[in-house]
Amino acid sequence: PDLWTRIRNGFGLEELNSRLVARHEKWYADHPDYVARMTERARLYLYYITEEVERRGMPSEIALLPMVESAFNPGAYSASRASGIWQFIPSTGKKFGMQQNWWYDGRRDVISATNGALDYLQNLHNMFGDWELALAAYNCGEGAVLRAQAYNRRHGRPTNYASLKLLKETRNYVPKLLAIKHIIADPASFGLTLQEIPNEPYFAAVPTTSHIDVKLAAQLADISVEEFAALNPAHNRPVILQDNNDYILLPIDKIETFKTNLENYDKPLVSWQPYKPKKGERLDKLAPR
Repeated sequence: PDLWTRIRNGFGLEELNSRLVARHEKWYADHPDYVARMTERARLYLYYITEEVERRGMPSEIALLPMVESAFNPGAYSASRASGIWQFIPSTGKKFGMQQNWWYDGRRDVISATNGALDYLQNLHNMFGDWELALAAYNCGEGAVLRAQAYNRRHGRPTNYASLKLLKETRNYVPKLLAIKHIIADPASFGLTLQEIPNEPYFAAVPTTSHIDVKLAAQLADISVEEFAALNPAHNRPVILQDNNDYILLPIDKIETFKTNLENYDKPLVSWQPYKPKKGERLDKLAPR
């Protein structure tokens, strides 16, 4: 009946014998407001991600990974310059086809980043043959995991995730995901209540044929600028340039409203234009113009 039930039915990761799992379970149980904000943000994206995870035959815990990465905050930006709900660093984002420039950052595009993250995770799973190691490599890079495995081999030790000497963040990474899994599986046992998420799409892509102001696009769709930005967080500026992608995401129930209002709108769609200064022109002289 709801998306949480569907996700529970697809759980497939093996359990991990680690005290860290219980530590993270306690942290989430002690911070119900954090969990509520995280699941409220997830409401916009989780159906699409779950669909893609299932289509690829991956365990459904993978759909919960943005809770570990960003708490489903589309504007999340880390000290290592990782961005978006899947927290891609610039180089990895480019490797998986995410355009990044002054106007637009594809690492924050829900569709582009989700497809890139799942491609990357599948590649890592093929490389390591194990989801725990694939997840560790997603966090710290495949090179770090391979080096840790090589060290253990030289010293006659096992090379599974639990046996590797990894960065503190990576040692906590899988336990944190498993803690979230257990909370989703039985929130009441942790004193938590999950907001229901319908098992149906929240958004759909609408083709764009011209540049348009963000504020106007939200107005034509009859949604708040905040909701529009949450669905289209890749746009860095107050105007959407069609050159950067050819669609916007809108709530399913607002698409016909947007199309009708756009068709009947008889004023300019853009109030912003880029201007390339000529050699020697100064901003203080351009501003009055």
